[in-house]
Amino acid sequence: MHEIIRKNTNRRMSQIVIYSNVAYFCGQVAKEMVPNVKLQTATTLEKIDELLVSINLGRKEILSATVYLKDMTDFNDMNEVWEAWIPEGHAPVRTCVEAKMSRDEILVEVTITAAAGLGH
Repeated sequence: MHEIIRKNTNRRMSQIVIYSNVAYFCGQVAKEMVPNVKLQTATTLEKIDELLVSINLGRKEILSATVYLKDMTDFNDMNEVWEAWIPEGHAPVRTCVEAKMSRDEILVEVTITAAAGLGH
């Protein structure tokens, strides 16, 4: 039986849950709510990098991603930042959908899962 490991947990949620060598991450939004999807995407991905590093993982271990956009007209701008961030040859499976966000100023939110070795 595998142990369930929860990181950065509060009453509502954990930022990371690791089970059976898979790390599940909560949705991440931009560090600052600037009205620019490229900047929001960039700082959202920075936060994901920080969470990956916190459990000794990197972008190459990302298995899947779900990208939520407030407005699908931002798809190309978001992808420009995303494609520069993902290591060549290591693109995860990905879904991108338009969604009603929890706060009006959020333009993008990203949720990932990643491969995690034993001992994390």
